[in-house]
Amino acid sequence: MITQDFQQKLSEKAKQAEAIVYRFLPPESGYQKTVLEAMNYSVEAGGKRLRPLFMMASFRLFGGQGEIVEPFMAAMEMIHTYSLVHDDLPAMDNDDYRRGRHTTWKAYGEAMGVLAGDGLLNYAFETALKAFDVAASEEYPRVISALQVLAKKAGVYGMIGGQCADVEAEKKQIELTEDRLLFIHELKTAALIQSSLMIGAILAGASPEQADKMERLGYDIGVAFQIQDDILDVIGDSEELGKPVGSDAKNEKQTYVTIHGLENSRKEVERLSKEAISLLQELNGDSAFLEGMVDYLIDRRK
Repeated sequence: MITQDFQQKLSEKAKQAEAIVYRFLPPESGYQKTVLEAMNYSVEAGGKRLRPLFMMASFRLFGGQGEIVEPFMAAMEMIHTYSLVHDDLPAMDNDDYRRGRHTTWKAYGEAMGVLAGDGLLNYAFETALKAFDVAASEEYPRVISALQVLAKKAGVYGMIGGQCADVEAEKKQIELTEDRLLFIHELKTAALIQSSLMIGAILAGASPEQADKMERLGYDIGVAFQIQDDILDVIGDSEELGKPVGSDAKNEKQTYVTIHGLENSRKEVERLSKEAISLLQELNGDSAFLEGMVDYLIDRRK
């Protein structure tokens, strides 16, 4: 059960994370001003800021101090946002609205939507590299390790790989087995949550074994999050969600819910969430906020 105190704390931390992200956004000037405006429009559309929140919480859990994590928090939100910008394109999901307002391609045109996504992905790595500006020399290996995780989890062995399998499944080019569906969920959704938790831990000086545990935690959270998203597409409220519901059924898209039904899908979200909390409780540190975030993802309505 999510308490009012936790909701308030989550809201405050989300605002803090958002302020960090906004601080790293590019100025809107020069001949490329339009794409910069479209990039910022995309990030400023709002959202839960879950990934930078996970990163900061993991960083603190392992005793991290200072500003070294902040460029990575902003970079992560840029990468997440670029994936949404490209998801909404006519060639992908062809969505006109996200978070209650026009999607980027609808506001700026399809070509600029493509470029805005490209721009955010590239600018994310420019931003992450700024961690070297605030890191002590002995922390450089941590930054390099964090960059390796970021690149892999965002790329063809991470989110893009999951998106590829998802596109082929939607176009009925491959059979969508349960194993393949979980592969899509792990890479398309969980990979950036894994990356956030791992990077926070790595930058704080966690051991490789601890970083591996955060990767497993990210899998549980990410897959549970995606299944809950599938559930909300069936039972959610479009005004609450800020986007139409029922799009999976309309597009004849196979999801965890269509394969297993609502009740079993809810049970799987609960099982994964309990496993995630057990993993957190095995760690030495104050994991109360991360545990609260897991509970929040189970109970969320949007």
